[in-house]
Amino acid sequence: MSRSLKKGPYVHPSLAKHMARTSPGSKTVIKTWSRDSTITPDMIGYTFGVHNGRAFIEVKIMEDMVGHCLGEFSPTRKFVRHGGKMQKEQELKAAEAEKAKVAPAAPEKK
Repeated sequence: MSRSLKKGPYVHPSLAKHMARTSPGSKTVIKTWSRDSTITPDMIGYTFGVHNGRAFIEVKIMEDMVGHCLGEFSPTRKFVRHGGKMQKEQELKAAEAEKAKVAPAAPEKK
């Protein structure tokens, strides 16, 4: 369920305070644990360090991110891969294809 239009988007007060101190496009990273803060149009150009539970992921705010939450761009889980027989076969084929590309690249001597 989305937030009421009457209330407006939620932005943590400290984020607004830090944005007032820095300018958009600067290299300073604004660290935050507030993953639920909504991205507003005045945040475009800033870089936020969004905490994912272990580390701060740097998120540079672009135009198409407006309306989303900061936490959407800082994944909390690391996807390794799907397992099983099919996955192993695909990895073997990819490795063989890579070897085939590398082998013919060497020039032949007569």
